[in-house]
Amino acid sequence: MNDAATGHTSATGYDLRHPSDAEMKELTAGLDQDEIRVLLHHGTERPFCGTLLDNKKTGTYVCRVCGLPLFSSNHKFDSGTGWPSFFAPFDPAHVANLRDSSHGMIRVENRCARCDSHLGHVFPDGPPPTGTRFCMNSVSLEFVEAGSPLPDRLGRGDPTDH
Repeated sequence: MNDAATGHTSATGYDLRHPSDAEMKELTAGLDQDEIRVLLHHGTERPFCGTLLDNKKTGTYVCRVCGLPLFSSNHKFDSGTGWPSFFAPFDPAHVANLRDSSHGMIRVENRCARCDSHLGHVFPDGPPPTGTRFCMNSVSLEFVEAGSPLPDRLGRGDPTDH
């Protein structure tokens, strides 16, 4: 059974079941060393170096690994921190929050809810209406311009009309 009652489908209709080991191996096969360090080993890219920081196009930011929609360009803002920042996710169920006590501080780590790839961190200092700042690594995201189909890397027939 794959419905919202089982927790496998998000409110926006995306299948959130974790990829199998074989699917993850295929999805991560083409990652470069920096992508592996950030996405799979929870690293962080240097500030002001990410390719999506200054992106002003309209569209959707999806997970670099599995293609799950994570953020809309409508929720992006310039935080001045050096990383792409958003005040809300595409769908709250698409971004998992975990306690992160690395680097001598307590933070909330964000991961892709479907494939568990590291995205960045969320902080309580964002703009209205949410007051949150999702501070993401560009290397963790892929931008899909409005009007282009969203990726369906797992062949699950994910909705593409968003």
